[in-house]
Amino acid sequence: MKQSLHLRLGQQVTMTPQLQQAIRLLQLPAAELNLEIREALESNLMLEADEEAEAAVDSPAETPDEGIDAQRDPSEALLGSDATDAARLGEDFALDERWDEPIASRNPSSPSEDYATLDTLENHAADAPSLQAHLHWQLQLSTLSERDQRIAAALIDSIDDDGHLVNPLEVIPAELAADPDEIKAVLTFIQHLDPLGVAASNAPEALRIQIEALPADTPACAIATTLLREHFESLGHSQHAGLRRALGIDQSQLDAAIALIRTLSPHPGADFSQPRIDYIIPDCIVERANGGWQVDVNPQATPGLRVNAAYAGLIQRGDNSADNQLMRQHLQEARWLIKSLESREQTLRKVAECIVERQQAFLEHGEEAMQPLILRDIADAIEMHESTVSRITTQKYMRTPQGTLEFKAFFSSHVPTADGGECSATAIRARIRRLIAAESPARPLSDAHLTDRLQAEGIHVARRTVAKYREGMGIGSSTQRKRPA
Repeated sequence: MKQSLHLRLGQQVTMTPQLQQAIRLLQLPAAELNLEIREALESNLMLEADEEAEAAVDSPAETPDEGIDAQRDPSEALLGSDATDAARLGEDFALDERWDEPIASRNPSSPSEDYATLDTLENHAADAPSLQAHLHWQLQLSTLSERDQRIAAALIDSIDDDGHLVNPLEVIPAELAADPDEIKAVLTFIQHLDPLGVAASNAPEALRIQIEALPADTPACAIATTLLREHFESLGHSQHAGLRRALGIDQSQLDAAIALIRTLSPHPGADFSQPRIDYIIPDCIVERANGGWQVDVNPQATPGLRVNAAYAGLIQRGDNSADNQLMRQHLQEARWLIKSLESREQTLRKVAECIVERQQAFLEHGEEAMQPLILRDIADAIEMHESTVSRITTQKYMRTPQGTLEFKAFFSSHVPTADGGECSATAIRARIRRLIAAESPARPLSDAHLTDRLQAEGIHVARRTVAKYREGMGIGSSTQRKRPA
């Protein structure tokens, strides 16, 4: 066999560990970033919180290295300065989604995409399961027959937000032809699911189901049961004297029974219908200053870190012991994390300042002044790749005079205007809301009339587009909005 030599020339991009870390930290929201930092402080002995850096985060004269220079000297001397430069992390780098944790692939440069209203998983917090979903899940785990499960499913779907069920016979489909005893048996099974007392006909029945499920030796259980069964009305009117005489008990026994009842829930489904409250930590704060707009990074969103100089000084050059190697490893990881956080803060500030510069009209006048903006505009302005801008704007929030908004709320597709300019989709939606709010309830504006009004303002938009924006805002049609004068 004849041997030959072949030369191949190729390119391969290798992600360094520090670059991978920087990319991952870019897309972390403030709450997850704080958790990441707390875990790092607990696991890395070379790290400590830098309170001075947090206090001086708003100082424009201070460079990112000045807040930790004194504490970093030992590590610089021991490990050198050949680590990846934070200022270059993420810049001029076409990030492939397969290299790190996947994020949804979207191209906001397309006019059809509007980040202000894009319905994606990352724009919504995970919702808690509904009462019905919680009960159906338990039903699937039960040993009921197929027929009983169909009856139970019909009953569950008819439970209201309080967890009550009225007239169970009326909610059973006719094709099941279930008799009252069969329905009652299935209903009893549902009432003893979690939450206990669900599917009761009213609050007293829900309370009775819960109290009857308590152990018989529960203090004041018997008295509480009698109160709920026979004297609920008197209990509701606080007729304590009559209750003591009717039951032959003293005030302390009555108080104990009432206290026990108060631990129960008359509306078992209420906890599932509570609105979710999400607390947002703004990553940036925008305020007026010196006739313009000033962007500050929120120190609560990006806590400061520094290398512990005392522990770094314990590292011995040339010592290959296990303890010394471990400390060197912790020191290098600490430096990488600090550089990654610095890179994240720099990128966040650049993007926020660029957004504020482009959306000054919105900050001053509100949604109707929102300008068209896409990720590519910001990426070109700060000389970074679109994927980097996408990561830094995901689940990041900015506190402004117009409220606390997600970064992506400032991005909006455009519609041409009569004068050859552009109008953002956000501004068009705001105008539609304004027109509808000012309309006559007896003669609401149709989509065609709304289109004419917008065209009169110089905004050329199709009627179907107006209908799409209106429906997206949860506003009914003109027929649905019509009210008597």
